[in-house]
Amino acid sequence: MLGIHDFGLFFVSALLLNIAPGPDTAYVAGRSVQLGWHGGVAAALGISTGCLAHVLAVAVGLSALLVASATAFTAVKWLGAIYLCYIGLTMLFSRQARSGELAVRESRDVSLSRVFWQGALTDVLNPKVAMFFLAFLPQFVDADAPHKPLAFLMLGLIFIFNGTLWCLGVAIMTARAAGRVRNSGRAMAWINRSLGALFVYLGVRIAFAQAK
Repeated sequence: MLGIHDFGLFFVSALLLNIAPGPDTAYVAGRSVQLGWHGGVAAALGISTGCLAHVLAVAVGLSALLVASATAFTAVKWLGAIYLCYIGLTMLFSRQARSGELAVRESRDVSLSRVFWQGALTDVLNPKVAMFFLAFLPQFVDADAPHKPLAFLMLGLIFIFNGTLWCLGVAIMTARAAGRVRNSGRAMAWINRSLGALFVYLGVRIAFAQAK
């Protein structure tokens, strides 16, 4: 169908890749602890939206252009790195990260739309995500497939669907286990510091990413 082969291998590989611990899972879990399951769900949907943008780009060939063009790759890389480091440093040095009860109160005031767009832009502005999809999806599409864009799109949507289900599960399970944490000012301050450090780490990692 559509020139897709070894679908079973793809499905298992995609599932294992999705459940492997990584920055996306950490971001969803952190927002779930901070804001409850609503925050975790917003983070998960944002991340999935960012991945969808890359899958669509692969389907129409834009990711290939991004990887082939050193200038385009560098521009996206530094834009993403600056954005992530800005978010991280803002969280690290915010009042939420420095005080107790204030951290509890202000953390609850973080809008779900902000959580969503941070998750989406974290993936959209990460050229390594584009490189991953560009390298992974073609392995399961025949070279002479008549509808390669549709094949890439279908595989990408399946990958994102599995990843979204996993992240939603992480959000709900983490939120249920974190009720007491959300009422602790000191714990919430550390959560903000950890999320800030995560964003800075992602920004630095993207800054040193190399096109293959």
